[in-house]
Amino acid sequence: MIRRTLLLSATALALVAGVSPASARDQWTKAQANKWHATQPWQVGANYTPATAINQLEMFQAETWDPQRIDLELGWAEAMGMNVMRVNLHHLLWETDAAGLKRRMDEFMTIASKHKIKTLWIFFDSCWDPNPVAGPQHPPIPGVHNSGSVQSPGADRLKDASQYGKLEAYVKDVVTTFANDDRVVGWDVWNEPNNGGGGNYKPTPDKNKYVALLLPRFFAAARSANPIQPLTSGVWIGEHWDDIDRVDAVEKIQLRESDVLSFHDYSWAETFEKRAKQMLSYGRPVWCTEYMARGNGSTFDNSLPLGKKYNIAMYNWGFVDGKMQTRFPWDSWKKPYTFEEPTIWFHDILHYDGKPYRQAEVDLIKRLASAPKGVVPASGK
Repeated sequence: MIRRTLLLSATALALVAGVSPASARDQWTKAQANKWHATQPWQVGANYTPATAINQLEMFQAETWDPQRIDLELGWAEAMGMNVMRVNLHHLLWETDAAGLKRRMDEFMTIASKHKIKTLWIFFDSCWDPNPVAGPQHPPIPGVHNSGSVQSPGADRLKDASQYGKLEAYVKDVVTTFANDDRVVGWDVWNEPNNGGGGNYKPTPDKNKYVALLLPRFFAAARSANPIQPLTSGVWIGEHWDDIDRVDAVEKIQLRESDVLSFHDYSWAETFEKRAKQMLSYGRPVWCTEYMARGNGSTFDNSLPLGKKYNIAMYNWGFVDGKMQTRFPWDSWKKPYTFEEPTIWFHDILHYDGKPYRQAEVDLIKRLASAPKGVVPASGK
């Protein structure tokens, strides 16, 4: 049943909860963050979009909302021991149908909770198409990786100062609605904010300048709702994450504002471990919110046991092969795989019908998930 709070406005919710800028919580101290993290199980899961959706707009818009498919797929996740999913939102979903978005978020978490899975929600994303449009989405481009993913807020909105208040209101309303909901494991404020975009899209001029302006405001908007869950935004490029003076302006904000630190790594095990140790050097809990690109050297076999060893939350990219087509590698934007399949799948764990791409990977996830926190079973490598 949908919580009554979903029917209240953000203002009413703030009054009920006693939330105001004066009472909003500060960034968690290291001690607070570690105390919270100690109460959580080791997190293992995936970045999730159902196989029937090409992007987050198609996932959550009323016309294409597919709870039956989500229930089926999250049942497969539960069976292999997964307990978290990272899920992308979009400001256009809120601007066109705020009440509907929050109802469907609630329904998603009801389904996920039935399968003992919590949700890490993402508000903004700097990757792929910089010109998002609400409504029907185009079909997948044959043979191309992630051919329908869209940025939020996108190139035009990023530079339009008259719209910044609306973007902040989106963050504040959504967090306020679920600020005390223990089905939420955290809020990922902006995915790869300093990413140029990727694919064959035209880069957004001065993108990082605008991102560096907006990112602190979005952290503040989320914090103003006084959530019981941590805030984060993950770093993904660079060699010196442990030296705050050697990262760019956006990464400084990510490292200084996050309650729980997070990072992405799509490389070999030795690089993963190096980056993990750099992040752990700050003394805060650490989550790896993206990894696993087989053709790039990032595999379950190499990275997942390290995550378990260091108690780092692990969210691989991709779950069920579908309209996002992330079984194809990144280079498919230059040479689409239209005549033959790639030698190995790049991302994803399961075929559309739930059959594992590689049973040994599913077995590994299950073994590690069932072992005590911090324990890597001898057969886990």
